[in-house]
Amino acid sequence: MIVVFTDLDGTLLDAESYSYEPARDALKEISTLQIPLVMISSKTKSEIESVRRNLGNRHPFVSENGGGIFVPEGYFPFPVPCAGRIGNYLVVESEIPYARLTEFLDRIIREDTLPIRGFHSLSVESISRLTGLSMETSSMAKEREYDEPFLFDGDEAQWNQLEKLVESDGLVLTRGGRFNHLSGPTDKGTAAGILIDCYRHQYPDALIVGLGDAVNDLPFLKMVDYPVLIQRPDGTYEPGIDIPELYHAPQPGSAGWNKAVLELIRRDRSL
Repeated sequence: MIVVFTDLDGTLLDAESYSYEPARDALKEISTLQIPLVMISSKTKSEIESVRRNLGNRHPFVSENGGGIFVPEGYFPFPVPCAGRIGNYLVVESEIPYARLTEFLDRIIREDTLPIRGFHSLSVESISRLTGLSMETSSMAKEREYDEPFLFDGDEAQWNQLEKLVESDGLVLTRGGRFNHLSGPTDKGTAAGILIDCYRHQYPDALIVGLGDAVNDLPFLKMVDYPVLIQRPDGTYEPGIDIPELYHAPQPGSAGWNKAVLELIRRDRSL
């Protein structure tokens, strides 16, 4: 039994076009073999649900860098620890309200004059222009609940100042590519750990696979049996990820994802 945990942007989805077309062959194999595909992303619930609908995916998913874990009701034949119910999902949520994150950013911008632009202060048009997302998807990207992306235009000394302010407030700072992120004390690793425990409870011999491309994927890549690092668009790999048994996909984005997953499936069949 294989279970696949995957990041989206720059991994299953192409970094520029946000397309998963180059991964079609692997996605077809996953569907045919009924392999659970768990999306674990910095994207919002609405964004991930859109991708899931397009792929016909009905498995659990993790939104906003671990802030929300969403398990379809009845998916596991046992209770999910610490989960409440929202709609048709069992949900494990970050204890830090989103409003606290935006209020913190607004305060340090005002009081410490740091060069920060939070996602909450950007228009849908600005987000679309910065990311290349459609207006519809950009609107979904603003539906934040647990994690605040932000742009930082300062130098290293100002970044160090920001780190100290964030730490003193009990929050967590994650440096990213296009956007940095402010969140509560949750990450993709914590969220993946909860779901991995559930899968291992149901399938004790499950092989857990993880695919990601950026430093915010490191926490969950550390927890899987078979970690895969996806190549960046420029042909390099994220330098902050160096863990045992790490497989480097030979191509960027969804094309690299496709090759890595197909190779894994072939290897599993030969065992």
